[in-house]
Amino acid sequence: MKHTRTLACIAEIARSGSIRRAAERLNIAPSALTRQVQDIEYELGTPIFERLAQGMRLNAAGELLVRHVRDQLADLERVRSQIADLSGVRRGHVALACSQAFVTQVVPEEVQAYRERFPQVGFTVQVRDHVQAVAALTAFEADLALVLQPPPSADLHVLYSCRQPLCALMRAGHPLAREAGPVRLRDCLAHAMALPDRSLAIRLHLEQALARKGVPLGPGVESSSLEFLRNLVLREEAVSLQVPSGIPDDPRLASRPIDARDLDPMVMILGQLRGRLLSVAAAKFADQLTHSLDRRQAGA
Repeated sequence: MKHTRTLACIAEIARSGSIRRAAERLNIAPSALTRQVQDIEYELGTPIFERLAQGMRLNAAGELLVRHVRDQLADLERVRSQIADLSGVRRGHVALACSQAFVTQVVPEEVQAYRERFPQVGFTVQVRDHVQAVAALTAFEADLALVLQPPPSADLHVLYSCRQPLCALMRAGHPLAREAGPVRLRDCLAHAMALPDRSLAIRLHLEQALARKGVPLGPGVESSSLEFLRNLVLREEAVSLQVPSGIPDDPRLASRPIDARDLDPMVMILGQLRGRLLSVAAAKFADQLTHSLDRRQAGA
């Protein structure tokens, strides 16, 4: 275990980019951390970092070592979880990266349900959008990712996927809320728009559809926060775009799906890093989440 702690320190230096920042995060002396790096390099017979004026960067040997370190730490967590299972007590930790669309209801409800059964399992929930969530998997910062339309990646193993329509979101007294059923995109664009910015998959999906139709997007409000956009439409005659899973059960809000002739549904994916063996806790949570998402989708 001592050797594992040393390897974890190496991984933290690689992540932080400097001995000083890594030492602060690990709460150890920089000199002690420097000695650990020197010991590892002596044992391997080669440097693993490039020493730069602005910090430290892994060289090719270091990249190979850190990949090994992350594999070993992930395997250790999985074994710890399996050992705990032998005594009938489910322990462990689950790291989840998820799009903002799922932090309002879906993820809190699922974490609560899991922890009611296994209260000694801890969770880390990172709000990451499509590109960043996949990066969190490959960096071993997350066990699972629940995202909208992640980019194609050979590293992503899909555990569950479904399609969700984009919905026009407005306050209950908005003119578009007077009717039910699908709404045409052109009718939404006739009003002030409160849209996710380009860091979010929803905006990219919208812009691709508008580009195919040659329709310009007028001025409005944009934000990287879906919560801000929901609060804004409560205060003015604006229309936002969000998926059903991200729309809270609030009588002050109304939503209508965008007509499929104007916008294709978005793909929601639950995935993990390809080839990675999940801990028992993470695997059980993935099973629970898969079944729950399937039920939600059938109910919708």
